[in-house]
Amino acid sequence: MKRHQPRKRFGQHFLVDDAVIERIVRAIAPARDDVLIEIGPGLAALTWPLLRHVERLRVIELDRDLAGRLRRQAPKDQLVVVEDDALRVDFAQFGTGLRIVGNLPYNISTPLLFHLMKFADIVVDQHFMLQREVVDRMVAGPGDPANGRLAIMLQSRFAIEKLFDVPPDAFDPPPKVMSAVVRMKPLPEARRPRPMSDAAFAYVVQQAFAQRRKMLRRSLGDWARQIDWDALAIPATARAEELGVDEFVRLADALVRAGVFADADISLSAPAEEAGEGASGACDETSDKP
Repeated sequence: MKRHQPRKRFGQHFLVDDAVIERIVRAIAPARDDVLIEIGPGLAALTWPLLRHVERLRVIELDRDLAGRLRRQAPKDQLVVVEDDALRVDFAQFGTGLRIVGNLPYNISTPLLFHLMKFADIVVDQHFMLQREVVDRMVAGPGDPANGRLAIMLQSRFAIEKLFDVPPDAFDPPPKVMSAVVRMKPLPEARRPRPMSDAAFAYVVQQAFAQRRKMLRRSLGDWARQIDWDALAIPATARAEELGVDEFVRLADALVRAGVFADADISLSAPAEEAGEGASGACDETSDKP
């Protein structure tokens, strides 16, 4: 079969290190009857090892040539190929108890992670390879300079664990950045934060990190005067990166009770990198899959 040439517009970097592949499969620990979905299978380096463990694997591949190659290489009853952009896929079509894995496209990793949040109620877990800088921001806690909108929003729905780093030489061609594998498990109902308004919570987080270098009483503008900072146990001088999920829930709930959003049209911008913590220009180099 003709060798596939990595496409620059997709930023394709294919995983070729067998030891790394085996380590990822061990971390996933697939069972025979799992509803397993792989995003961005590429040249199927992870696909075939996964197929040895499950009865059926569903894969989502945007590249038409790679999707066709996969269809020709495996029976349809074992490998279901969905040729589409993962950002547009309705994961509810696959049922419940989903286990989602894959090399997420670096250039759309943030909006894709936000897209997948909508399906957290039907997900068992997620294992992804991402740019290491993105993973570090996903697991960041209060006071960490990497703490931002991505961490707060994802941690409000998932328990997130960074598993291990993956060096550039594990790929062909090698990217210019380190990668990392992360595990995400939806929080059980008893541990899941429950803001009075999910939309208000998301909007407050977005506004707070829009000017992350400023103190919250400045970045929140007129809203700050509606907040009893002492009652919320949040210093008025605090910056957004100093807060965790629970503090943002209390902050959003206080503004809801104050009627700030009663007549407001809460519209969220498309998920993007917060000012000052972008994933760097190297993302262009590794923009689709590692």
